[in-house]
Amino acid sequence: MVRAGVTAARLTEAAALMADEIGIDKVTVSALARQFGVKDASLYSHVKNLRELRVRVALLSGEEMTDRIAVAVAGRSGKEALVAFADAYRDYALAHPGRYAASQMRMEPEEVAGSVGLRRSVELTYGMLRGYGLTDPDLTDAARLLRSTFHGYIHLELSGGFAHSREVRESWSRSLDALHVLLTNWPTRPEGNA
Repeated sequence: MVRAGVTAARLTEAAALMADEIGIDKVTVSALARQFGVKDASLYSHVKNLRELRVRVALLSGEEMTDRIAVAVAGRSGKEALVAFADAYRDYALAHPGRYAASQMRMEPEEVAGSVGLRRSVELTYGMLRGYGLTDPDLTDAARLLRSTFHGYIHLELSGGFAHSREVRESWSRSLDALHVLLTNWPTRPEGNA
């Protein structure tokens, strides 16, 4: 690669591509420096350290996935929105496993402060769940349920954890049917419990 034109944005994109190829945990500043044909030290004028680079990949990935979900759920509600949301989420994770893994890492509040993509992701999730008549704190509980269900399923799928002969896509579809029933019949809290 040519030395000219190294920017934080180009480094982030290159790291994201590398993450999909070899995994986010194997992305290093040295590997990127080799790809760009520069010394490691020259990249530190664009990113502070490896952690910042990985956070940048996580935020980029979150924005990309949110963009896909937004397009998928536009004009939809209820089960149709849930399925569109879930399918866009899963499709992104399967197509970009390294980026998806980066998007799941824990980030500190100061690392994500001002992230429009993260805020938009929360708004899309809550907006879809409001279609089921949920309000806080049930919105938060339901969002956590969906994220953990989607992530667990995708993690098992990506790692080859589903060995049964039943088609994985069919089980995914049935899981979404079950989530729709649950969201439609969300349990009420006893009076006084929040």
